[in-house]
Amino acid sequence: MTDYKQEQEMEIEALQAILMDDIQEVSSADCSLRTTFPCFQIIVSPKDDDEEEPTSIPVRLAVIFAHTENYPDEPPLLEVKSLQGVKGHDLVDLKKKLEQEAMENLGMAMMYTLVTSAKEWLREHYNDTYESDQDEESDEETKDEIIEPHGEAVTVETFLIWRERFEAEQALERARLIPDAALLASKEKRLTGRAWFETGAGKGAKATIEWVEEQDEEELDFEDDFDDGDIDEADMLEHYLSSKA
Repeated sequence: MTDYKQEQEMEIEALQAILMDDIQEVSSADCSLRTTFPCFQIIVSPKDDDEEEPTSIPVRLAVIFAHTENYPDEPPLLEVKSLQGVKGHDLVDLKKKLEQEAMENLGMAMMYTLVTSAKEWLREHYNDTYESDQDEESDEETKDEIIEPHGEAVTVETFLIWRERFEAEQALERARLIPDAALLASKEKRLTGRAWFETGAGKGAKATIEWVEEQDEEELDFEDDFDDGDIDEADMLEHYLSSKA
């Protein structure tokens, strides 16, 4: 003999574990079904189970049910009501659909199957409303994620200031090629060329000159990248913008 009460209790426990906050027991005063059995309400929305909870849902309904004495060998008592945005004549059609499916699933716990069917029906009939609302939320999120540009705006004045500093830096780089000993030579007393080359500084300068001559022979121009004749304002502006990035 089938223990209907035990099967009914096991189904409620399974539904509570799966649906969690979406299922709750309602009092007999709030239940529209005429029954002495416990009455439950399951909230149904068009969102998928693995979908993040949207900030607003345009349509929702409630499936209200109660077991009967010989459930699941006989269908449960069912009612559907709109919680938000579902039209009355659509609720009538949905209730007929669920009652028909209940008859097709006799002999097995069927409430989760019926709730899943109600969710699919809601998506089919109100899909445009739901997706339109989701698109609006997505647009708002995209606007919030737009990164405002930061940094100093490029103007003619700021570019000219940067160009002067850039040219000064290039001149300084060129000046560094001059041997330090030559820059530190005394203005009051200068050595002859022969004597200066015989000193340690002279030898270093000689080595520098030989190195420069070798680079010339290999056609490697140290200043190719920043030759005054090759740089135009467009190239310098591009270099300036990249340095600000």
